[in-house]
Amino acid sequence: MEYAAAKSSMCRQCGRYFSPFAPKARPKLHVKEEAPAADNSSIRHKLEDFWKRQRSWVVECFECKRKQQVSGAATSTICPGCSAHIDLRDYKISSGFSRTIRTCGDVHLMAKGDLSSSSVVCRSALIEGRLRGNLHCNETATIDFSGKIHGCLTAKHVIVERKANIHCFRRVRVSSIEIKGAMSGEIIAQTIVTIHKRGSLEGNVTAKAITVEKGGIFSGQLVIGQADLLQGELLPERKPAAASTPEHEISGAAPHPLPAT
Repeated sequence: MEYAAAKSSMCRQCGRYFSPFAPKARPKLHVKEEAPAADNSSIRHKLEDFWKRQRSWVVECFECKRKQQVSGAATSTICPGCSAHIDLRDYKISSGFSRTIRTCGDVHLMAKGDLSSSSVVCRSALIEGRLRGNLHCNETATIDFSGKIHGCLTAKHVIVERKANIHCFRRVRVSSIEIKGAMSGEIIAQTIVTIHKRGSLEGNVTAKAITVEKGGIFSGQLVIGQADLLQGELLPERKPAAASTPEHEISGAAPHPLPAT
């Protein structure tokens, strides 16, 4: 039986000869590598930071209370009235922190943060960690964690988020407060206390008004009227003074000024 001789073929590009019996190369599979999904939260924070730097805002001096307009990209400024230094930076606290802060920026107390400073003054704050020091917000303080708050919290407006469950050992002094989660403690509000649906509040409340939505829970004593307290009422309870004690000897101590940064 005769076999026909197989002719080898030559590559026109490189000039090499290939046997017809050599296995043919299989086509390569091209796998398209997909880029990892973008973190929407990080993109949102970058956009917020970008627009914050583009706009200007008004700050108030801590010393003379004079207001001025500053750029969103500035990290500090000097008061034109009293030449005091004004910090404009934002702070993120991710571990133990005990230094004094006085800024017109924001403070973010992260989940692993532990704030034990004797005085922290800021514009707004997001509380997700332990608060054992004193925090004052000129605007809004948002609480989004479960646990105990040993420090003193004062703010223009406070929001207790839906998943929060907090117990405040000291009075919370606010202009207004919204409770969406669970809270126990004493509240001194200049205007209104609002308990949203599925929100709960246990403790004493002094405010000009209170609103409890359907599904909300309030348990405690309620005083509707003047929310201002005398300095003596903010001090620890003391035994009644004797009748012969002069009045000027039992007056409360004046509050200490905030330390300069």
